Amino acid sequence: MTTDLRPAPTGTRRTAGLIAAGVAVVGLLVVVAVLAPGPALPTRAQDGLTLALSVLIESLPFVVLGVILSIVVQVWVPPGAIERWMPRSAWGRRAVLSLLGMLVPVCECGNVPFARGLLMRGFRVPEALTFLIAAPIVNPIVIITTHQAFGFDDGILIARLLGGYAVANLIGWLYSRHPDPDSLLTDRFRATCEIADAESLTAGRGRRSLAQFVVELRAVMPALVIGSALAGAVQVVVPRDALLAIGSNPVLSIVAMIALAMIVSICSNVDSFVALSFASTFTPGSIVAFLLVGPLVDVKMLALLRTTFRTKVLAGLVVIVVLFAVAVGGVVNLLA
Repeated sequence: MTTDLRPAPTGTRRTAGLIAAGVAVVGLLVVVAVLAPGPALPTRAQDGLTLALSVLIESLPFVVLGVILSIVVQVWVPPGAIERWMPRSAWGRRAVLSLLGMLVPVCECGNVPFARGLLMRGFRVPEALTFLIAAPIVNPIVIITTHQAFGFDDGILIARLLGGYAVANLIGWLYSRHPDPDSLLTDRFRATCEIADAESLTAGRGRRSLAQFVVELRAVMPALVIGSALAGAVQVVVPRDALLAIGSNPVLSIVAMIALAMIVSICSNVDSFVALSFASTFTPGSIVAFLLVGPLVDVKMLALLRTTFRTKVLAGLVVIVVLFAVAVGGVVNLLA
C-alpha cells in the first residue's frame, strides 16, 4: 500500500523542475548584472554568493527546528491533545492559532514545516495559513528584538504586533470562504499526507519520526536553497541607492521599503536591527511596512510556501499583505 502511494517519480520531476526554474532565474539576473552599470561581474557574483550563503546559514537552524517541532506535533503529541483546547467556532480557532507563535520561538523558515505538521494532523488550510502569517511576528524573540531596536517610538512595535495579528486573521477568514480549501494545497503535499497516514498504521513512533524528518527536509531544503540564491542574486542587481533616494517621501518610502523587505529576505528575529539602520532616513510608516512584509512574503518565504501551497495562493498572499502593509504604513505616517 505504501509503495503505491509513493510519489517519488513525480516528486523528483517537480524538484528538478523547481531547481531548473531557480537556476534560470538566477541566470537571468546574472545577465542583467552584466548589462547593468555598476561594479564588475566578479565582484557582484562574489557579493551575491556571500549574501545567498548568509541567508541560507541564518535560516537553516530554524528550518531544522521547525521540522523537529512538526514531528513532535504530528507523531508524539497524542490525538486530541491540541484539538481539545481549540474553540469550536472557526474564527475562535483561527484567533487562538494566530497566537500559537508565542509558544513556537522560531522564525518564518521554521514555521513552514511546523504548519505542514498541523495540516498533516488534520487542521484546515485557513487555520494553517493564519498561524503561518501571524507566527513570524507574534513571536517572543521578535517582540523582544523589535522592542530593543525601537522601544515604543512612533508606535512601530505596537503597529507591527497588531498589524501582524490582524492580517493573519484577515487572510484566514478570506481563505475560509474558499469552496474547496484543500485544492489550495499542492499535489505533492497531499501525497505526502497519504504516505504519513499509511505509515502511522504500521510503523512505530521512532521510525515515523525519522521517515518524516527525511520527507520534510527533502521538501523544504531545495526551496530554501533556491530562495536563498534568488535573494542573493536580486540584492546585487537591484540598486539600493535608488530605494534610499526616495526614503523621505511618505508614500514612495513605503513602496521602497516593501520592495527592500521582499528582496533582502532577512530572518524576522533580527530584521528590526536592519530596519533600524534606515530609521533616520525613512518614515516610521515605511519601517512598519518593512517589518510586516519581510517575514511574510519575501523571496525565501515564498519559495518555502510553494512546497505546500499552490502558486495562486502565494499570489493572493502577496497582494493582501502588501496592500495591508501600505494601509498600516500610511496610518502610522499620519499619526507619527
